[in-house]
Amino acid sequence: MGHITHGGAARADGLTVAIAAERRELADLLDSLPAEKWDAPTLCGGWRVREVAAHMTMGFRYSLPKMALELVKARGRIHRMTDVCARRDAAAHSPRELAALLRDNARHPWTPPVGGAAAALGHDVVHGLDITVALGLDRRVPEDRLRILLAGIDTRTLRFFRADLDGVELRATDLDWSFGTGAPVLGTAQDLLLLAYGRKLPPGRTQAHSSCRE
Repeated sequence: MGHITHGGAARADGLTVAIAAERRELADLLDSLPAEKWDAPTLCGGWRVREVAAHMTMGFRYSLPKMALELVKARGRIHRMTDVCARRDAAAHSPRELAALLRDNARHPWTPPVGGAAAALGHDVVHGLDITVALGLDRRVPEDRLRILLAGIDTRTLRFFRADLDGVELRATDLDWSFGTGAPVLGTAQDLLLLAYGRKLPPGRTQAHSSCRE
């Protein structure tokens, strides 16, 4: 049996702390939203704030057998499955309940099927940005969390999230980070993270060469 090195254990502990902090901060933010904002659109196409919050807590509420059953019902289409569950669960839970679920499960060990704890952090950070950017809230994700996620971006990330960045170089204006080759797209690191995760940003958040598409 293999073992975890001291460096690996420290990284795992750091990810656990980062995930817990992100969930608690997002729970506080959700609790602060006026009631009408829960029905506002987000960067997740077709989802309001309440659907995004319901999706973010899905891993805490669904056992593996229940998740597998939902996937079978969706005929193996994971995006279809998550959409159906998010809409149903958003109607079944109040905003206060969804925020509490996120806070109470800050240290829950759930991770996506691929990617481990780093993917779990990405799940929380990106969905949090789906909400805050769409609502025009000036929340800045801490740099240490962003650097973990930016370091993990690769062609598989782009493919899974259907991000079309061929011929584009993402170049952060607030961190020493870039990704890809081609015409530069300039923006904050967290906005470029959203592009890599297939999101369409509100106008004016990036600067791009005239031949590039956001």
